[in-house]
Amino acid sequence: MTMVLGVLSDSHGDAAATARAVAVLETHGAEFLIHCGDICSPAVLDQLAGHRACFVFGNCDTPDASWRDYVRTLGLEWPEAPLRLELGGRRIGVAHGHERAFRALLNDPELDYLFFGHTHVYSDRRIGRLRAINPGALHRARTRTVARVDLATDELTFLTLDGYRLDDTGVF
Repeated sequence: MTMVLGVLSDSHGDAAATARAVAVLETHGAEFLIHCGDICSPAVLDQLAGHRACFVFGNCDTPDASWRDYVRTLGLEWPEAPLRLELGGRRIGVAHGHERAFRALLNDPELDYLFFGHTHVYSDRRIGRLRAINPGALHRARTRTVARVDLATDELTFLTLDGYRLDDTGVF
């Protein structure tokens, strides 16, 4: 089953950068968005509204009780981290990357993918059959990046907020 994911992380309240990231991912065919945490503002969640999307909170997130109702009005699910979901016939874990549960997901033999953030550095590594992908960051990063993942082909592309594709060396 074909499905293209758009993965982003570490917005740190920058709704404009998040809007740009969503636009770049949509331009590159993303059908489902995953935000890996450090949202830091409901305005960032506004950028996910109207999209098939999910998110987790990160170590810099301090949502208060009012966020829960707001998330619901945006048509999003309140996250219970770590997330486990199945999309395009693949089993996926989502965590921010700082929590103990992240380490457990790294060793979960049932997962095909693990998406995470926290480090502000894009990366791709395989641990057995698990592919662990960090899309990079939209804040405090030399180059602000997101990831496009085609679940049918396992093709991963790192993109800048300007839509440039990064090669394996990080040069674009």
